[in-house]
Amino acid sequence: MKSPLLLLSLVLALLAGTPALAQSDAPVEYSERVPAGSYGRSTLHARTQEWVERRFAYGPKTDFSTNPAAGTVRVLGTVKLKPVDNKGQEVERTARFEFTCQATDEGYTYSVGAFRVITDPQKLDTTVPLDDYLAQLRAEKNNDRTKNDRRVRAQANSLASEIAMSFRSYMNQIPASEDGSVGLPAATGSN
Repeated sequence: MKSPLLLLSLVLALLAGTPALAQSDAPVEYSERVPAGSYGRSTLHARTQEWVERRFAYGPKTDFSTNPAAGTVRVLGTVKLKPVDNKGQEVERTARFEFTCQATDEGYTYSVGAFRVITDPQKLDTTVPLDDYLAQLRAEKNNDRTKNDRRVRAQANSLASEIAMSFRSYMNQIPASEDGSVGLPAATGSN
């Protein structure tokens, strides 16, 4: 009886680990399409723009652009990634990411991604794509001990998710004064 249970638990453990292995090479990005047809493009666009201008906590932010006619908002934000050095001490690396949102009359689609890492603090204008930086970390001889490639990928995934949750939470709290469908429909006839 013990042998079949042990075998079954081993198979389940292997199957549970397979998606994590498959995702390790996936690009770090969070994107979502959210239906919100009751608000309309202009309300959703204005709300997104307000979040970037007043609530965006991932600065310094640059390259902010907005197009109300197209319903688009785009901004580059900044986060910190923390690999460890040979002594196990965290080393901060600045990374840039892109946030985009496209509002339509049916809802909005947003994404957090396109991470680029500043590998040399003396050269702030020189960035490398996150995947290239992870490849550099994998090639380091001490990576078996530090697991920096996994550590940094997990941090970037966590940050992308945190940014997305912050935005989605803000969008979910559209005040009634901005909602075009406030109140009950007017009666169409007399009794």
